[in-house]
Amino acid sequence: MNKKEIAEIKKQFTQDRCPLTRICGCYVNGDKEKVVTFKDAFLSLEEEAFFKYLDLLRKALSGGIGKNLLTLEFPLNEERADGKQAFLMKLREDGLSDDTLLEKFYDTVISSYDSNENYLILAVHGAYDIPGKTRDNLDMFDASDEVYTFIMGCICPVALSKPGLSFDAESLSFINRLRDWVVGMPAAGFLFPAFTDRQTDIHSLLYYTKNAGDLHADLTDALFGAALPLSAGTQKDVFVNLVEEALEEECDFDTVRNLHMQLHEITAAAKDQPDPVVLSEGEVKNLLSLSGAPEEKLALFDAHFEHAAGENTEFVAANIAGSGKFLVETPDIKITVSGDRADLIDRKIIDGQPCLVIPITDEVYVNGICVRNQPVSSGNAKAPATHSEEH
Repeated sequence: MNKKEIAEIKKQFTQDRCPLTRICGCYVNGDKEKVVTFKDAFLSLEEEAFFKYLDLLRKALSGGIGKNLLTLEFPLNEERADGKQAFLMKLREDGLSDDTLLEKFYDTVISSYDSNENYLILAVHGAYDIPGKTRDNLDMFDASDEVYTFIMGCICPVALSKPGLSFDAESLSFINRLRDWVVGMPAAGFLFPAFTDRQTDIHSLLYYTKNAGDLHADLTDALFGAALPLSAGTQKDVFVNLVEEALEEECDFDTVRNLHMQLHEITAAAKDQPDPVVLSEGEVKNLLSLSGAPEEKLALFDAHFEHAAGENTEFVAANIAGSGKFLVETPDIKITVSGDRADLIDRKIIDGQPCLVIPITDEVYVNGICVRNQPVSSGNAKAPATHSEEH
């Protein structure tokens, strides 16, 4: 699913448009025991709870595509009658009304979700009447061709609120506040089926993880049986190792800076595109070539790629580009500039010493103090005075 498709479903989760028909839940304690389960018609919820649940569900449709939000495809064996996709289809078609199916869903989550804390398992069922589109991309609500019926699941941590003082109106005094068990934003969630090309896609689902570095592999394997891509953090680490291993002694400042600038241009150009830019092995190799990597190193790149990343691995450009900042570090110095101004930092040999050179303007601040730029000649820099100097 891309940005537009996710946004279209997400914007339905409001009071006026709400497509949700049923909500079910199971509260689990730190010992993996079911404390209580519940099932309600979503539109019959009290107003305050109604909006809180919508907030939780919208959060599970938020984040970076390829980072927090991943489209997963079911392998063919999971689409058989006894497969995991088939089980989710039963939940969806039944509208979350069958208690036996729900208990099996809860049990699967509890047995595979790695947590020693309390948490709430939520499941909702909904139906979205997909409006047609005009040539100007406007909704035609009276020209619907399909109803997108879906289920959505979330795992939300439940923790005690922070201790503190609160004002008691009856005694007109401040008293110790009672600590409540509070439901937090989802740590993981999913939307099934996927909403692809504005149509139901039963062969895929959208998966959400709050921590892009932890995809909860045991949970996704138990619920979906689908292969996970490398996490965002792992993609960055693998890419760094790949570049260092492939270029070896030719991994110099200019080449790495040029590579950063190439990635920055790619991600900046795709910022408003619905789909993230994904780089294959050949595209990464081409980026290195454009960055100045020597041909003799590129000739061995394929072997290095398979060793470092594995066969058929792809990188989401935004993940390997990181924050977009250009960061240069030594054991004692850290220099950060805007991603599109990496050209401001250069490496030169001065008096036989390799140096990082940064041109400065009239606006220079040191510890918040505006300093005046004065020409400094070699060997003529001011030395700091000490208390032992005579005046």
